[in-house]
Amino acid sequence: MTEVGVRQLEAGDLECLAALERCQARPWSRCQLEAALNDEHGCVLGAEVAGELVGHAVVARLSFEAELQAMLVAPAMRRRGLAAALLGAVLKQCRRWGSERLLLEVRVGNEAAIHLYRRAGFGEDGRRRGYYPPLDEVADASREDAILMSRRL
Repeated sequence: MTEVGVRQLEAGDLECLAALERCQARPWSRCQLEAALNDEHGCVLGAEVAGELVGHAVVARLSFEAELQAMLVAPAMRRRGLAAALLGAVLKQCRRWGSERLLLEVRVGNEAAIHLYRRAGFGEDGRRRGYYPPLDEVADASREDAILMSRRL
């Protein structure tokens, strides 16, 4: 496992966060990231290695639950335990809020994430058929199902 530090990101981290987000096929916009950083009912956690932002998680606080809205690790840094470290920090934050359960949804084809969530005690609650648009712009590509998962805290 790579030596990783996880901290809550702030408005001053927007540029690094936006640069990290651009490494994926469908990145959040700068406006979406700025809103997440300034949301008083949530937080953005960042994973850093050697002072560089290499991952993030966006979590929202709901009335009795919390929702993991996004989690990303830079492609070059995957398979080093960073996602597990981020998820652990998300779970701690949710417990501090007093949330009873953590909810998330994941693309059915994201096998690595599904495995991570199952290992962390998440169970499948259902599916949203055709929820996600295709990752690439292939004309005949079909939409992908979302798996709804949760875990009691």
